[in-house]
Amino acid sequence: DAKHLVPNKMRDFFCTINLDQEEVFRTQVVEKSLSPYFGEEFYFEIPRTFQWLSFYIYDKSVLQKDLRIGKVSIKKEDLSNYTGKENWFMLQPIDSNSEVQGKVHLELKLNELITDNGSVCQQLVVHIKECHGLPLINGQNCDPYATVSLVGPSRNDQKKTKVKKKTSNPQFNETFYFEVTRSSSYTKKSQFQVEEEDIEKLEVRVDLWNNGNLVQDIFLGEIKVPVKVLRNDSFQAWYLLQPRENGNKSSKTDDLGSLRLNICYTEDCVLPSEYYTSLRNLLLKSSDVQPISASAAYILSEVCRDKYDAVLPLVRLLLHHHKLVPFVAAVAELDLKDTQEANTVFRGNSLATRCVDEMMKIVGKHYLKVTLKPVIDEICESPKPCEIDPIKLREGDNVEINMENLRYYVDKVFREIVRSSISCPTLMCDVFYSLRHLAAKRFPNDPHVQYSAVSSFVFLRFFAVAVVSPHTFHLRPHHPDAQTCRTLTLISKAIQTLGSWGSLTKSKLSSFKETFMCEFFKTFQEDKFTESVKKFLDDVSSTESKEPSGLSEPVHLKEGEMYKRAQGRTRIGKKNFKKRWFCLTSREFTYHKQQDKEPIFTIPIKNILAVEKLDESAFNKKNMFQVLHGEKPLYIQANNCVEASEWIEALCRVTRCNQKRLSFYHPSAFLNGNWLCCKATIENTVGCARCTAGVPADTQIEIDGDRETERIYSLFTINMSKLQKLEEACGSIAVYQGPRKEPDDYSNFTIEDSVATFHTLKQIIDIVEKLNESHEKYRKKRSSSAKYGSE
Repeated sequence: DAKHLVPNKMRDFFCTINLDQEEVFRTQVVEKSLSPYFGEEFYFEIPRTFQWLSFYIYDKSVLQKDLRIGKVSIKKEDLSNYTGKENWFMLQPIDSNSEVQGKVHLELKLNELITDNGSVCQQLVVHIKECHGLPLINGQNCDPYATVSLVGPSRNDQKKTKVKKKTSNPQFNETFYFEVTRSSSYTKKSQFQVEEEDIEKLEVRVDLWNNGNLVQDIFLGEIKVPVKVLRNDSFQAWYLLQPRENGNKSSKTDDLGSLRLNICYTEDCVLPSEYYTSLRNLLLKSSDVQPISASAAYILSEVCRDKYDAVLPLVRLLLHHHKLVPFVAAVAELDLKDTQEANTVFRGNSLATRCVDEMMKIVGKHYLKVTLKPVIDEICESPKPCEIDPIKLREGDNVEINMENLRYYVDKVFREIVRSSISCPTLMCDVFYSLRHLAAKRFPNDPHVQYSAVSSFVFLRFFAVAVVSPHTFHLRPHHPDAQTCRTLTLISKAIQTLGSWGSLTKSKLSSFKETFMCEFFKTFQEDKFTESVKKFLDDVSSTESKEPSGLSEPVHLKEGEMYKRAQGRTRIGKKNFKKRWFCLTSREFTYHKQQDKEPIFTIPIKNILAVEKLDESAFNKKNMFQVLHGEKPLYIQANNCVEASEWIEALCRVTRCNQKRLSFYHPSAFLNGNWLCCKATIENTVGCARCTAGVPADTQIEIDGDRETERIYSLFTINMSKLQKLEEACGSIAVYQGPRKEPDDYSNFTIEDSVATFHTLKQIIDIVEKLNESHEKYRKKRSSSAKYGSE
C-alpha cells in the first residue's frame, strides 16, 4: 500500500513492478484515494540480468498519458537487506537521466605507434560491438546510437556511431581511434597537450542515446572505463549501463508520499546434481527417523527464524521425490501429542499445518480453477450488492435483496465445492486420509474430530482463503475492487462456517461476533448442509481410487493476452501482429479473438515439435518465441521477459514427452526467400541451432529438485550457529540428565532424543561444510575468469 501521495487531491492510482525499465507486473487501479491499498502478491522467476528492481506509482488518466508520480528503486545488490520483512520506502522523483537498463559490449586496446620522425606515441582503440536489452521508448523499440569519448582534465574527444533503427539489441561494430600520449619532441600545434602522466586521469566514456529525429534525443545510459586499467593489455567485456551521476536531485522527496513493500528475494548458485546427493538423501529419509524431531527436515524448520522459509523448499523437494505424505503424517502425529482439546485440532501454525498448506497451494492449483474459477469470475465481473451489515449499508440499499444475493452466491460456491470431490488430487486425498485417522486415534471418544481434522484444511485453509484472495491463487488477474472484496469476504466467512463440522448448531451460531451473520445463517437448513459436508469430507479423505480428473477433462495450465504474427497476408501483402487471448491445457494450445470466445486456431499438444525463443532481429520485436508444429511456425510476442519465460517453460513442460520433438530449429524467421539466421533458401530445411534442453515432464508441479536442495543448504548455512548450539545442547543433555535450572539458548527447540538429534546434526554440519568447499571452488574459478567490466 501507499500513503500521502501527491497531488493532494483524490486520484486513481496504480503501481507497476519493473526490472530496470521493463514493466513485468501491474496492480489494479485504486480509485479516489491518497493512501491506496493494493494488497497484491507477485511471485516470478527473473529470466535475465538486471540492475534495479523498481516500483512506480502512476496517476491514472482517462484521456491523457498516465502520469508517473514517483518511484522506489532498489539495487540488485541491496535486495537482500530488505528481504522477508515489510519496509516503508519514500517515493523518489523520476529523473530521466536515471532511467537506464541494458549493457554494452566493448573491446579496448592500447597500441604503441612509431611516428614518421621515429618517436613513440600511444593510441587508444575502442571497438563498440553491440548493446543488449535497451529499453522500449513509448512501447516501441528504440533508434539507438552511441557517443564514444576520451575524457580528461583538459580534453574531451567525442565520436559518434551510426543510428540503428528499431532495435533494443543494436549491432554497431564500429571502431574509433584516440591519441592518448605523444612524445615530448612532438612539435605540431594541437588543441591538446597531453603528457605521459595524464594517462592516469583519462577515461573512456560511452553514452547511449535514442535518436529523437524531430524531438530531443533521450539518454539511455552510460559507462566509464579508466584508461589506466588497460596498461598495455587488450580485452573485451560486457558493461552494464549506468545512470548519470549529475541527474536532477530534488530536495523535496518526502513530499511525494511513501510505499510499503514486502520483498522476498533469493538468488542461488545451483551446482551439478551429484554435489547434493548426501544432503538430498539425508532429507528424504526424514520420515523414517525416530523420533521425527531428530530428522534433518524437522531440524531445518527448528533453526529457521521463519518456518515458511524452510517449508517451501522442503515441501517441494519431498513432493518431487514422492516422500511428502509419510513426512506430513509423522509431524502431524507429533503436533497432535501437544493438542489437548479435539476442537483445536490443526488450528495453529505448526510445521505440519504449514506443510499441508503449501502442499495444497502447489498440488491444488488446477483443482481450485475447475471448482471455483467460473463462479469467482461471475462474482467479480457481474457483481450484485451483498452487504448485510446495517452499519455499512449505503443509502437506497435493500438488506433483504442483498441477503438474497449473498445467499445465491454462497449456495453456488458451496454447491461447487461439495460436488468437486472427484477432482480432488490423489495426493491431497492421501494426506487428508492420514490426518483423519491420526486425529481419530488421538481423540477416540470424539466422533466428529475425524471430520474437523480435514475440514480445518480443505475449507478453512484452502477454499475459504482462495475465495477471499482469488488473485493470490491465480483465479483472477488482480486484487478485486473494494465492493467485490467485501462480497468475497462475506462468502468466505459463510464457507468457513458451513464447512466447520457441527458449526450450524444454535450454540455455535450464538458465538458469532456479528449479529447480522447470525441472522443470515438462521436461514440455512442444518441437516442438509452438514450431510453434504460430511459426504464431501468422506470422499476427499478416502484412499479408494477415483477416476483421475486429468483423463476426463484437460488440465488448465496457463492463459493470457499476447500478440501473434498473422498466419495469412493482409491486402497490402504484409504480415502483421494481432492481439489474441491464448490458452494452454494439457491437451491443446489455442488462441481466441477474445477471452471466453471460441478458439480461432488450435494446436494439439501432441503435434508441437519445439518451443524456442525467437531472435529480436527477425521482426525487430522483443520477448518473442515460436511454437513449431506441423504447419508454419507460430510466432508470438509476450508483453515482457517474465511472461515470455513463463510461457516457454509451460509449453516445454507439457510437450516434453512428445515423440517427434525436434533436435534442431531456426532461431530466426524465414523472410524474403531465406532464413535470416543461416541464409538457407529452402523453407523446410533442417534447423541451424540445437534445441534447448527440456524441463521436467510434470504438467502440474514445476519443481527443480537440485534448486530446492541448494535453497535448503543455504538455510542451513545461514543458521549454522544455531545448528552448532543445538549440537552442544544435545551433547550436554546426553551427559547430564538432571532438570534444567534456567532457560537455555536451546529451550525453544524440540529435543526428544538427544542422541539421535546429535547424530543427525553432525551429519548436517559435515555435509554443509563439504558443500561450502564446493561453492568456494566455484567462486574462485568464476572470479579468476572475470574481467573488469564483465557482469
